[in-house]
Amino acid sequence: MKEIISLSKKVITIERNEFLKVKGSIDSNIYYIESGSLRIFVLDEYEERTIRFGYRENLIASLDSFLTGKPSDLFIQAIKKSVVKVITRQDFDEFLEINSNRNLWTEILENLVIQQMEREIDILTNSPKERYERVLKRSPQLFQEIPNRHIANYLRMSPETLSRLKKS
Repeated sequence: MKEIISLSKKVITIERNEFLKVKGSIDSNIYYIESGSLRIFVLDEYEERTIRFGYRENLIASLDSFLTGKPSDLFIQAIKKSVVKVITRQDFDEFLEINSNRNLWTEILENLVIQQMEREIDILTNSPKERYERVLKRSPQLFQEIPNRHIANYLRMSPETLSRLKKS
Protein backbone atom coordinates (compact mmCIF):
# COMPACT_ATOMS: atom_id res chain seq x y z
CA MET A 1 0.00 0.00 0.00
CA LYS A 2 2.87 2.39 0.81
CA GLU A 3 4.07 2.01 -2.76
CA ILE A 4 0.73 3.20 -4.12
CA ILE A 5 0.50 6.13 -1.69
CA SER A 6 4.00 7.25 -2.71
CA LEU A 7 2.73 7.73 -6.30
CA SER A 8 0.80 10.82 -5.19
CA LYS A 9 2.19 14.14 -6.43
CA LYS A 10 -0.74 16.22 -5.19
CA VAL A 11 -2.57 16.65 -1.88
CA ILE A 12 -5.96 18.35 -1.69
CA THR A 13 -8.18 19.46 1.16
CA ILE A 14 -11.93 19.03 0.80
CA GLU A 15 -14.16 20.96 3.19
CA ARG A 16 -17.12 19.29 4.91
CA ASN A 17 -19.97 18.59 2.44
CA GLU A 18 -17.83 19.50 -0.60
CA PHE A 19 -17.71 17.09 -3.51
CA LEU A 20 -14.58 15.31 -4.68
CA LYS A 21 -16.55 13.91 -7.62
CA VAL A 22 -20.05 14.49 -8.98
CA LYS A 23 -22.42 12.38 -11.08
CA GLY A 24 -21.70 12.46 -14.81
CA SER A 25 -18.01 13.24 -14.43
CA ILE A 26 -15.06 11.06 -15.38
CA ASP A 27 -12.62 10.44 -12.57
CA SER A 28 -9.26 8.91 -13.42
CA ASN A 29 -7.82 9.17 -9.91
CA ILE A 30 -7.54 7.05 -6.81
CA TYR A 31 -7.49 8.91 -3.50
CA TYR A 32 -5.69 8.03 -0.29
CA ILE A 33 -7.37 9.58 2.73
CA GLU A 34 -4.84 11.11 5.12
CA SER A 35 -7.51 12.54 7.41
CA GLY A 36 -11.24 13.01 7.48
CA SER A 37 -13.96 10.87 5.97
CA LEU A 38 -15.86 10.66 2.70
CA ARG A 39 -18.84 8.79 1.35
CA ILE A 40 -19.74 7.45 -2.06
CA PHE A 41 -23.40 7.66 -2.93
CA VAL A 42 -25.88 7.59 -5.78
CA LEU A 43 -29.03 9.63 -6.18
CA ASP A 44 -32.05 7.33 -6.42
CA GLU A 45 -34.96 9.50 -7.61
CA TYR A 46 -34.48 12.23 -4.99
CA GLU A 47 -32.95 10.10 -2.25
CA GLU A 48 -29.27 9.67 -1.58
CA ARG A 49 -28.14 6.04 -1.22
CA THR A 50 -24.77 5.69 0.48
CA ILE A 51 -22.87 2.70 -0.88
CA ARG A 52 -19.38 3.08 0.59
CA PHE A 53 -17.34 5.07 3.10
CA GLY A 54 -13.69 5.99 3.22
CA TYR A 55 -11.79 7.29 6.21
CA ARG A 56 -8.24 7.76 7.44
CA GLU A 57 -5.72 5.41 5.78
CA ASN A 58 -8.25 4.11 3.20
CA LEU A 59 -8.19 4.30 -0.58
CA ILE A 60 -11.35 5.59 -2.23
CA ALA A 61 -12.26 5.94 -5.89
CA SER A 62 -15.10 6.09 -8.35
CA LEU A 63 -13.87 2.69 -9.43
CA ASP A 64 -16.24 2.30 -12.38
CA SER A 65 -15.00 5.55 -13.93
CA PHE A 66 -11.37 4.85 -13.00
CA LEU A 67 -11.46 1.46 -14.73
CA THR A 68 -13.52 2.38 -17.82
CA GLY A 69 -12.66 6.05 -18.39
CA LYS A 70 -16.39 6.75 -18.71
CA PRO A 71 -18.67 9.04 -16.68
CA SER A 72 -20.06 7.60 -13.45
CA ASP A 73 -23.34 8.00 -11.57
CA LEU A 74 -21.41 8.15 -8.30
CA PHE A 75 -20.84 11.15 -6.07
CA ILE A 76 -17.93 11.34 -3.62
CA GLN A 77 -18.53 13.84 -0.83
CA ALA A 78 -16.58 14.83 2.27
CA ILE A 79 -18.45 14.01 5.49
CA LYS A 80 -15.93 16.08 7.39
CA LYS A 81 -12.95 18.16 6.33
CA SER A 82 -10.63 15.71 4.61
CA VAL A 83 -7.09 15.70 3.29
CA VAL A 84 -6.51 13.30 0.41
CA LYS A 85 -3.54 12.35 -1.72
CA VAL A 86 -4.34 12.14 -5.43
CA ILE A 87 -2.95 9.22 -7.45
CA THR A 88 -3.49 9.59 -11.20
CA ARG A 89 -4.39 6.72 -13.51
CA GLN A 90 -1.29 7.43 -15.60
CA ASP A 91 1.04 7.18 -12.59
CA PHE A 92 -0.82 4.12 -11.40
CA ASP A 93 -0.58 2.39 -14.79
CA GLU A 94 3.17 3.08 -14.94
CA PHE A 95 3.48 1.60 -11.45
CA LEU A 96 1.61 -1.53 -12.58
CA GLU A 97 3.98 -2.06 -15.50
CA ILE A 98 6.43 -3.46 -12.98
CA ASN A 99 5.25 -7.09 -12.78
CA SER A 100 5.34 -7.58 -9.02
CA ASN A 101 3.01 -4.60 -8.59
CA ARG A 102 0.23 -6.32 -10.54
CA ASN A 103 -0.12 -8.71 -7.60
CA LEU A 104 -0.80 -5.80 -5.25
CA TRP A 105 -3.49 -4.42 -7.59
CA THR A 106 -5.06 -7.89 -7.87
CA GLU A 107 -5.10 -8.12 -4.09
CA ILE A 108 -6.79 -4.69 -3.80
CA LEU A 109 -9.41 -5.62 -6.41
CA GLU A 110 -10.08 -8.99 -4.76
CA ASN A 111 -10.58 -7.20 -1.46
CA LEU A 112 -13.02 -4.76 -3.09
CA VAL A 113 -15.00 -7.62 -4.65
CA ILE A 114 -15.31 -9.32 -1.26
CA GLN A 115 -16.38 -6.03 0.35
CA GLN A 116 -18.99 -5.55 -2.38
CA MET A 117 -20.33 -9.06 -1.85
CA GLU A 118 -20.58 -8.39 1.90
CA ARG A 119 -22.41 -5.15 1.11
CA GLU A 120 -24.92 -6.96 -1.11
CA ILE A 121 -25.59 -9.50 1.63
CA ASP A 122 -26.10 -6.61 4.07
CA ILE A 123 -28.70 -5.03 1.79
CA LEU A 124 -30.50 -8.32 1.21
CA THR A 125 -30.60 -9.20 4.91
CA ASN A 126 -34.12 -8.44 6.09
CA SER A 127 -33.50 -7.67 9.73
CA PRO A 128 -32.10 -4.21 10.54
CA LYS A 129 -30.50 -5.78 13.63
CA GLU A 130 -28.63 -8.33 11.51
CA ARG A 131 -27.46 -5.63 9.08
CA TYR A 132 -26.21 -3.52 12.00
CA GLU A 133 -24.43 -6.47 13.67
CA ARG A 134 -22.77 -7.59 10.41
CA VAL A 135 -21.36 -4.13 9.73
CA LEU A 136 -20.33 -3.59 13.36
CA LYS A 137 -18.42 -6.88 13.35
CA ARG A 138 -16.80 -6.21 9.95
CA SER A 139 -16.01 -2.50 10.38
CA PRO A 140 -16.09 -1.33 14.02
CA GLN A 141 -14.01 1.74 13.11
CA LEU A 142 -16.88 2.92 10.91
CA PHE A 143 -18.87 3.76 14.03
CA GLN A 144 -16.05 6.00 15.32
CA GLU A 145 -15.46 7.79 12.01
CA ILE A 146 -18.88 8.26 10.41
CA PRO A 147 -21.97 10.09 11.75
CA ASN A 148 -24.97 7.91 12.57
CA ARG A 149 -27.25 9.46 9.93
CA HIS A 150 -24.86 8.33 7.17
CA ILE A 151 -24.47 4.86 8.68
CA ALA A 152 -28.25 4.57 8.93
CA ASN A 153 -28.58 5.51 5.25
CA TYR A 154 -25.92 2.95 4.34
CA LEU A 155 -27.78 0.29 6.35
CA ARG A 156 -31.13 1.28 4.79
CA MET A 157 -32.76 2.20 8.08
CA SER A 158 -33.86 5.32 9.91
CA PRO A 159 -31.42 7.08 12.26
CA GLU A 160 -33.89 6.29 15.07
CA THR A 161 -33.74 2.57 14.32
CA LEU A 162 -29.95 2.66 14.32
CA SER A 163 -29.96 4.53 17.61
CA ARG A 164 -32.24 1.91 19.20
CA LEU A 165 -30.03 -0.93 17.89
CA LYS A 166 -26.88 0.70 19.28
CA LYS A 167 -28.51 1.01 22.71
CA SER A 168 -29.71 -2.62 22.85
